[in-house]
Amino acid sequence: MSVTRFSISLEEELAKELDQYVIDNCFANRSQAVRHLVEKNIVEKKWRCDNIVAGAIVLTYDYLKKDISSSITEIRHLYLEEILSSQIFQLENEICLEIIAVKGMAKRLTELSNKLIAIKGIRHGNLVMSRTQ
Repeated sequence: MSVTRFSISLEEELAKELDQYVIDNCFANRSQAVRHLVEKNIVEKKWRCDNIVAGAIVLTYDYLKKDISSSITEIRHLYLEEILSSQIFQLENEICLEIIAVKGMAKRLTELSNKLIAIKGIRHGNLVMSRTQ
């Protein structure tokens, strides 16, 4: 991969914010942070354009809550083509962390994650997507 070098000018306050972003996210330098932000913007644009993306849906929940496991399974069966795999980890006594690897049209993955996150008893849910090309 070839690299193109260029410089940018930022207002002092924006430069300070960028430096804090570098620190907060443990980037090695400003270039790495800017690269990350550009990449993130490109991925989000692809989501809006409904391109094929890959990602993960992360859920935490109390597996003893009534019907939560069966609700997750029912929804997952509607998205068999998009779900690559999943893994469940026991975090505490009844609390589980489930990570579902997905690939497909961004709109469809967003739809899947929204349905899963909306299940009563889901403590937290998040969809992370990345471009595939």
